[in-house]
Amino acid sequence: MPRTPDSPIAPRVSPPDLPPRLEDASPARGADLLAARLDLSGAADLAHASLEQCEISADADEVDLTGATLIDVSIAGARIASLRMRDASVRRVRISGGRIGTIDLSGARIDELELHDVRIDYLNLGGTRATDVTVSTCGIRTLDMPQAELTRVRFTDTRTDEVDPRGMRAKDVDLRGLDALAFLDANSLRGTTLSTTQVQQLAPLFADGLGIQVRD
Repeated sequence: MPRTPDSPIAPRVSPPDLPPRLEDASPARGADLLAARLDLSGAADLAHASLEQCEISADADEVDLTGATLIDVSIAGARIASLRMRDASVRRVRISGGRIGTIDLSGARIDELELHDVRIDYLNLGGTRATDVTVSTCGIRTLDMPQAELTRVRFTDTRTDEVDPRGMRAKDVDLRGLDALAFLDANSLRGTTLSTTQVQQLAPLFADGLGIQVRD
C-alpha cells in the first residue's frame, strides 16, 4: 500500500462514552442492554446480545459474546479463562487490567479498540477487519493475525512470544512497540512499520522469504 510522509498514522481511539449512572443487569443470550453494569461469573452467555454504554467486570470461566454488538463498553480488571468475541461488532471498547486466557476476535469488525495492561495467553485476530486499535503495556503469549485487515493499529511497550501474520493486510500498522520473540512469516509484514533493531532481528527471515541463502 502507498505510504505518506506521515505514515504510520496514529490510531484514532477515544474512551467509551459511559453515562454517570449504570443499572445492574444480568447476562442473557440475545439481550439488549443499555447503560448497564454486569458482574460476570461462571459461564456467561451473551452471544448475539447488544451492549451499549455498558461496564463489565468478571471472574469467569467463559464469557461468550459471539456475534454480539458492543458500543461504548469498558471491561476492567477482568479474570476470564475464555472471552469469545468471534464475529462481533466492536466500537469504542476498552479492555484494561486483569488476566484473560483467550480473547477470540476472529472475524470481528472493529472500530476503536483499546487493550491496556492486560495479560493474555492467546489473542486471535484471524480474519478480523480492524480500524483504530491500540495495544499498550500488554503481555501476550501468542498473537495470531492471519488474513486480518488492519488499519491504524499501534503496539506500545507490549511483549509476545510468537506472532502469526500470515496473509495479513496492513496499513499504518506500527509494530515498533511490539517486542516479539518470533514472527512466523516476514513476507506478511508489508504495510507495517518496524524499528531498525526489529529489522536486524528479522533479517534471516526476510532473506529466507526472498530465497537468499546466508552463510558465514
